[in-house]
Amino acid sequence: MRILMIGDIVGRPGRRAILENLSCLRREMNVDFVIANGENAAAGHGITKEIAKQLFNAGVDVFTMGNHVWNKKEVFDYIEKEKRLLRPANYPPGTPGAGYQLYETKNGVTIGVVNVSGRIYMQELDCPFRTMDHILKQLQYQTNLIFVDFHAEATSEKVAMGWYLDGKVTAICGTHTHVQTADERILPNGTAYITDIGMTGPRDSVIGVATEIVLEKFITQMPRRFEVADTTYQLNAVVIDVNPDNGQALKIDRIFHLE
Repeated sequence: MRILMIGDIVGRPGRRAILENLSCLRREMNVDFVIANGENAAAGHGITKEIAKQLFNAGVDVFTMGNHVWNKKEVFDYIEKEKRLLRPANYPPGTPGAGYQLYETKNGVTIGVVNVSGRIYMQELDCPFRTMDHILKQLQYQTNLIFVDFHAEATSEKVAMGWYLDGKVTAICGTHTHVQTADERILPNGTAYITDIGMTGPRDSVIGVATEIVLEKFITQMPRRFEVADTTYQLNAVVIDVNPDNGQALKIDRIFHLE
């Protein structure tokens, strides 16, 4: 069984990367299920109903989000109705939407997908480690295939979560920093891990933002409105082979595709 997890989709170039490549990737790599981080899909900040539907039609099965989840007001109602759109599970009780769900693959296999946010240099949400403890108590009797998008800034926090969840989930993959790391591995107890999947968006940019805007901000220290760069795209993802019988990961490979 094979799962594809796609790094943060950023703006129009990121959406174009999905529209032009995902169907071929699914077919050629025999992918059973696609999880993508969509928190930057709408002009770099949040996601809209229209964009989500477009990318669902292109082959994304589930969207995870992050700290930009609420940037588009329409998502408040949409996330309550659309179960394929997740927000970080460690938001306080009463927050719209859900942080984890069970889904069925095209082969009828049930998998769990979890979205959780880090706290170092991020919002002070509930503890992601204790949040995962609670979620696993809910999911472990329903499926042994659990995939986690840990949306976090600090490498140390991501690595720590990887060790914390080793043997408890099938895969934990980091998002948020928009730079693909080269540390993909299978941890000792069978969990696939990578610190950051990377970014699916404009290649010639500063983590997705137009270069000249970011340089001016650094040099002048004056506020600037960030805009997504309009350049050729890159598509960052990982493909994970798993054993559906015991929930362990067998292999994890990085994908770095350029337009």
